[in-house]
Amino acid sequence: MRGFVIAAFGLALMAACGPSQPAPQAPSATAPQSQTPDFAAQQARIAALAPPYNEASYEAGRRVFAQCRSCHTTAADGGNRVGPNLHGVFDRAAGAAPGFTYSQALQNADFIWDAEHLDNWLANPQTFLPGNRMAFAGVRDAVQRRDVIAYLMVESQPAP
Repeated sequence: MRGFVIAAFGLALMAACGPSQPAPQAPSATAPQSQTPDFAAQQARIAALAPPYNEASYEAGRRVFAQCRSCHTTAADGGNRVGPNLHGVFDRAAGAAPGFTYSQALQNADFIWDAEHLDNWLANPQTFLPGNRMAFAGVRDAVQRRDVIAYLMVESQPAP
């Protein structure tokens, strides 16, 4: 069940955002591979967040987000996939990632992504924003939501 919920999160974020985007190209053999994160450094960044996110687990958030990676990236140069790039998602207007075609519900949404909005979205996207295209039941576990939100707070922003 946990794996389903996690997978659904990734699908939800992509589906709510609009029609499918072209599939990402496989990286070339010469493309640099992503580096394994320095977990201690990333956990230290999480510890510096405001409560309750400062109590989150970077590794647990990373595991939750693993199900989202086929549709989303958090890298500044990651581009959009089936779902929008989540780099800089916090403090961004809903439905406003550059170059991504969103559902009408998200185009009409009038809020800025912050931890509270993301938590409500992840709990149940269809209830939070009816009419979005995110085919996802939500992450019911509040601790998993906290962990993945903290993970995104760290991974979707440049290192200090």
